[in-house]
Amino acid sequence: MKLEGALFPWRFRLVLGLLGIMVGAIVWRIIDLQVVDRDFLQEQGDARSLRHIPIPAHRGLITDRNGEPLAVSTPVTTLWANAKEMQQAKEKWPALAAALGQDPKALAQRLEAQANKEFIYLVRGLTPEQGQRVLDLKVPGVYGIEEFRRFYPAGEVTAHMVGFTDIDDRGREGVELAYDEWLAGVPGKRQVIKDRRGRLIKDVQVTKNAKAGKPLALSIDLRLQYLANRELRNAIVENGAKAGSLVILDVKTGEVLAMVNQPTYNPNNRRNLQPAMMRNRAMIDVFEPGSTMKAVSMAAALETGRWKPGDTVEVYPGTLQIGKYTIRDVSRSEGPVLDLTGILINSSNVGMSKIAFDIGGETIYRLAQKIGLGQGTGLGFPGERVGNLPNYREWRKAETATLSYGYGVSVTAIQLAHAFSVLANNGRMTPLSLIKTDKAPESTQVIPEDVAKTMQGMLQQVIEAPRGVYRAQVPAYHVAGKSGTARKTSAGVKGYAENSYRSLFAGFGPMSDPRYAVVVVIDEPSKAGYFGGLVSAPVFSKVMSGTLRLMNITPDNLPPTQQANTAPVVPLKAEGGRG
Repeated sequence: MKLEGALFPWRFRLVLGLLGIMVGAIVWRIIDLQVVDRDFLQEQGDARSLRHIPIPAHRGLITDRNGEPLAVSTPVTTLWANAKEMQQAKEKWPALAAALGQDPKALAQRLEAQANKEFIYLVRGLTPEQGQRVLDLKVPGVYGIEEFRRFYPAGEVTAHMVGFTDIDDRGREGVELAYDEWLAGVPGKRQVIKDRRGRLIKDVQVTKNAKAGKPLALSIDLRLQYLANRELRNAIVENGAKAGSLVILDVKTGEVLAMVNQPTYNPNNRRNLQPAMMRNRAMIDVFEPGSTMKAVSMAAALETGRWKPGDTVEVYPGTLQIGKYTIRDVSRSEGPVLDLTGILINSSNVGMSKIAFDIGGETIYRLAQKIGLGQGTGLGFPGERVGNLPNYREWRKAETATLSYGYGVSVTAIQLAHAFSVLANNGRMTPLSLIKTDKAPESTQVIPEDVAKTMQGMLQQVIEAPRGVYRAQVPAYHVAGKSGTARKTSAGVKGYAENSYRSLFAGFGPMSDPRYAVVVVIDEPSKAGYFGGLVSAPVFSKVMSGTLRLMNITPDNLPPTQQANTAPVVPLKAEGGRG
């Protein structure tokens, strides 16, 4: 051995040199990977194991003006699957289907058809308890995600106002859509380490905190909303009507205190939802206001100074011929001559038309425009319509007459309520709001105060006079208002449809200090008549009565024995009005 090493010393050295070079290369590679080029390996490792999981953020709470919840976010679990991974455990599919409440055959077909996909939804919106029971089965490839789902405690009562969100928690109707950016939260991120099968190994850190959506307090009072919904629903049933709307406004602040429609729907269960049920008719459906428009036309006449409440108009024989058109009074008047209050009490189309001829259609148009008819309300509600207020270059008698008693013009229920709130607020127009306001916004004087107060007294007589709309009276309170009945047009029918009407009533109270305006619209009543004073006036009476009591308004029309125990209230009377 000694001789062999002496004969070939270069071989020994060569082997040692090669081994040294290999060791040096390995050491250099280790230094290169761990020190010099460390970021590359780190990125490759992170790409295979480090994940960012979204942290869901719940939407802002929606409440009524008193803090009662109208829309809340509740945690739910969404189950998803890696269909490719699930192919390895087909024997567990029947148990999974049973836990999900799905047909085993249908689930198997679905998983087979999407076998190459690494992400499919199994079911969304389970309660955390239901989701955990499924996850406890430990089916390979089945995972859970924490999400939030909207729940609406008031259900159908506030459905049209609040609206709803879709399965991805985005606003789709109503306030949920209009204020989606305000209500929506900002999701956070959590860094975790997962193995190649997607199983969680370690929760590393929260890299971005979730930010909840901002809360929103609406202007509505849930108590009034329930009251209005109940009375409107009862009226629809009792009168065999197709639909209806009801609006309550605070005339001082412009806040919408209640807005209901029938038919309605349950936003918590929309499986059998039909499009017609989703319409917020109070802001979307337009109609001709009928005789409720006479309050606006009469205010326009008083504003000109050419007419006083005691002035009279001949209405005999109850018809008026204008070319080929005949204007008719529906009810018989007390005599051949009526004063201005009598024209409102008897809802005389003939008397109103003659006044309109004197002041001109342009005069009525200008006032109607100033108080918001045919104009946007500024509420920003999705799908809101503005109606139509025509303005002719030449106001002929036919157009002037029809405008004066509410035909040829279309409005929404919220616009009509806004117009009457101007009369109730002594001629001042206050911007409307769906959001609770702590301070009343600036109002604008659009009708002279003396004219508005005179109209208040005249409209009070419309209800309280012997031939007035007595069904609208409110026990213990003086109120004012005007009924209306409008024929409906129909698709495919030229002109107006037969036996198809809208019954209307618009009013406000109490007259000692008008605070609330109420508009009732009943669409196509089919039982026991269709006149506004017969169908809609009783609804106004019940809703206004409940509103005044719920809001603790002092009665201003108590009998003398009771009134002695309360603060004295002087009922407002119209100058020249007939009692």
